[in-house]
Amino acid sequence: MTANAANNEPKVLRSLTGRSGHLRLNRPKALNSLDHEMVVEITNALNAWLADESVDHVLITSDHPKAFCAGGDVRSVRDSVLSGDSSDGERFFEDEYVMNALIAKFAEAKPYVAVIDGIAMGGGLGVSLHGSHRIVTERASASMPEMAIGFVPDVGITHFSQHVSTALGGPSVAIARFAGLTGYRLTASDMLWAGWATDFVPSESLPDFLEVADREGLESALERYSLDADSAQARELIGRSQLAEWNDCITACFGADTWEEIARALDEAASSGTCADEVIEKFRGLIAAASPESLVAAVELYAANAGADVDLRKALDNELSLGKYLRHRPNFAEGVRAVLIDKDRNAKFVPERTEDVDVEAIRATLS
Repeated sequence: MTANAANNEPKVLRSLTGRSGHLRLNRPKALNSLDHEMVVEITNALNAWLADESVDHVLITSDHPKAFCAGGDVRSVRDSVLSGDSSDGERFFEDEYVMNALIAKFAEAKPYVAVIDGIAMGGGLGVSLHGSHRIVTERASASMPEMAIGFVPDVGITHFSQHVSTALGGPSVAIARFAGLTGYRLTASDMLWAGWATDFVPSESLPDFLEVADREGLESALERYSLDADSAQARELIGRSQLAEWNDCITACFGADTWEEIARALDEAASSGTCADEVIEKFRGLIAAASPESLVAAVELYAANAGADVDLRKALDNELSLGKYLRHRPNFAEGVRAVLIDKDRNAKFVPERTEDVDVEAIRATLS
């Protein structure tokens, strides 16, 4: 078991209750951010439970009042890089991506149920969205904030988000790229509309939902406590999706395969009136904190992982290769400093313009 230094409690509480294998994230002071030990613990549990006939399904939850999982522990990765020996940081990402792929594999054999009741960012999406069931409450939110730390969306989300079916009836690469490039925080309603969530359970019903899942099984629990996202009761709790309202504008601006094309589309949408001025300004405001290098790199990564012939493992390999390149660039250390250490939100990224980014060096990391 991994343990919190302060109270010697495990960082991942692992248990078998009735028909459920339970994984409870328990690193509250870090908003359940994943460290290497937690990744190993989750991986070991899934490997054991995959072959255990007494385990019908796995539930991954958090007891934190505000957070499901705030991401990966990138501060320690930054320290590893700056120390001159990045092996620990690289091992963390390698093992995290193995875990992401294992979750998807597990979900093909048994239900893997993430219960997102609070914020889920970065690595928190990697530990949840690859499962078979992605349950949200009205308190759920999701975002990929990596652009502001000189990095790119990873943990398989550049694959998942471009292949999952949305409320439009199929995948939307534009919605996927918008979410990754802007760091926009999806609400529970957005997550359901975009396909990032599969079910909605009100937070007040969660204790009963989990008890019934343990005792009677997942389907019984869902039948009793999940609500149709379009029902009056659900609408009162989660409202309507902002992504759905913005969809036409997002599609017009974010569907291209290079940052240059996306930037041009934003300019044209603004000048032609295709999108309302206030919407374009909102988009530009979301992008403003991003590293120019990350903007260019992220679009190249999304394009590389969009094809029907690219599976999750291949996409993770692309993320690992590009990520290693970026982690050893100065923008990663500077971005983590500005956002997570000094918290001044005043990163000095180089180059300052997307036009000056070495796109060929980025493309050389992808296949």
